[in-house]
This record gives sequence, structure tokens and C-alpha cells, in this order.
Amino acid sequence: MPARISVVVLTHNRCAELMRTLGGLARLPGRHPIIVVDNGSTDGSAEVVRRQFPGLDLVRSPANVGAAGRNLGVRAAHTEYVAFCDDDACWEPDALETAVGILDAAPEIGVLNARVLVGTEGRLDPACAAMQESPLPEQPGVGPCLLGFMAGACIMRTQVFRHAGGYWPPLLIGGEEALLALDVLDDGWRIVYAPAVCTRHWPSSVRDAPLRRRLLARNAVWTAWMRLPPRMAWDVTTREFRLQESARERVRLARDIGRGMAAVLARRRVVSSQVRELLACTGSPRSRRP
Repeated sequence: MPARISVVVLTHNRCAELMRTLGGLARLPGRHPIIVVDNGSTDGSAEVVRRQFPGLDLVRSPANVGAAGRNLGVRAAHTEYVAFCDDDACWEPDALETAVGILDAAPEIGVLNARVLVGTEGRLDPACAAMQESPLPEQPGVGPCLLGFMAGACIMRTQVFRHAGGYWPPLLIGGEEALLALDVLDDGWRIVYAPAVCTRHWPSSVRDAPLRRRLLARNAVWTAWMRLPPRMAWDVTTREFRLQESARERVRLARDIGRGMAAVLARRRVVSSQVRELLACTGSPRSRRP
């Protein structure tokens, strides 16, 4: 039978982790197309993929474009659904088949967020515990509805991703899901936490945590001013400044925000009243990625 779901794997300079991920994906049941997006790596990752996994689709970005690298992977996909996987994670056996079954049976769902188990011991990711407690209505037989999702642990309808425009490149990384999630909801789709769909995450030591925290704050403010009413956007802005630990960090955040505000305001489109009501029920916490 033709493949129903593709797996897009985003990687940047983590060759060893990528090989573990691709090995795990290759052992999964079923024959799902795997698309590796090499996000401007300089450690030879692309060459190693070609040598060790010659049957996989490899898309090379000439530079690191952050989360927008996933856009390149979806552009190369030819299936109805697409599952996202970073280079330090791997889908569990039967997870993709379970996701296809859920999406086939519930055409109103645009995005499924998986249950994320961390490390070999399988600890539940704290973000998933929070999702399980979502105050939004339950999708019968699946799980609670959400306002956001985790970029590296979700399955989407390919048309939903493309119609929403994918990830906005200037966000790079850090809460990059929030804007896309708002646009998906604004298009009338549901985002649902599906504990029956499981992925495994081995957090890489090769990551710039301070930079990511800095981008999380900037991106939260940018997203707010792109999609939220002025009062809600201002509340998000003041919250992010309060979260900064020093005057120096607040000055840096102001500078980071200001550098992109012209482009942000050019993309401003306030979400519908229905989405605003959902936000009022839950607040607008930062999204997290596995």
C-alpha cells in the first residue's frame, strides 16, 4: 500500500545523535518515507547520511535556518500526513500507525502532539504532564485539546502545515511553534494531545541553552504582536521583561525585539474571537519542544 505518513528529521551538527535516530527509525515497522533535513551542518552529517542510509531523502539547507528547515522537509513530502522528529528523538514502534488511525477517524484534528518519554528510563516529559491537564475540552478517545504543540514530537496533516505557512524563518528556534499553532487554530483545526502516540527523546548535550532562553523571550513577544489583541500582546511583553533576571538582560531583550518589529507588525493579523476565547481559558504559556 502507498505510504500515508512521512517522517521529517531536522538536524544541525549532531551527527552521532542523528545516526542513532535514523537507526531507530529504520527499525520501525512499516515503510514510512524518511526525509532528513540537514540544516547547514558543518560536521559532515550529510555525507554520513548518504553513506550509511543511501535510501533516505536528504534535503540540504545551505545555512542554518532554524525551525524553518522543517518547511523544506514538508515541501519534499508526498504523503497525507507528516511526523516531525529531531535528531535527538525517535518515534516508538506503532506510534505512526496509531497516529494515522486517529487522524483518519477525526477529520477535525489538524495536529497531534505525542507523549514524550525522556531517556532510556522513559520519564514523562513535564510538558506532557501539563498537556494532560489542559482545561480545554477532550477529543473523545484521544486526549485533551491544546493551544500549542511540541515541534519535534507532533504529527500533522500535510495540507494543514502548508496552508498555515509552516515556520516563520526569523523566529529561528525557541517557542517557534506558538505562531504556527495560532494559525492552525485560526484555520479552524484542533490540536490534540494523544498519549497513545509515543516518541522517545534523548536530550542532546550539544545545545546552546542561554541562546535558546533568549530567543524564547523574543519570540514570545514577536508572536504576541503578530496575532494577539493589543492588551493581550502587552501582557505577554511585560511578562517576558519581568522574567529577565537583570537590567542588562532586559536591555538586551528590548534590543532583540526592536530589531525585528517592523517585520512583525507587517505580518500582524489578530486571531479570531474563537481562538481568543481559548486563550482566555488557558492563558498563553510558552510552548516547549522536546
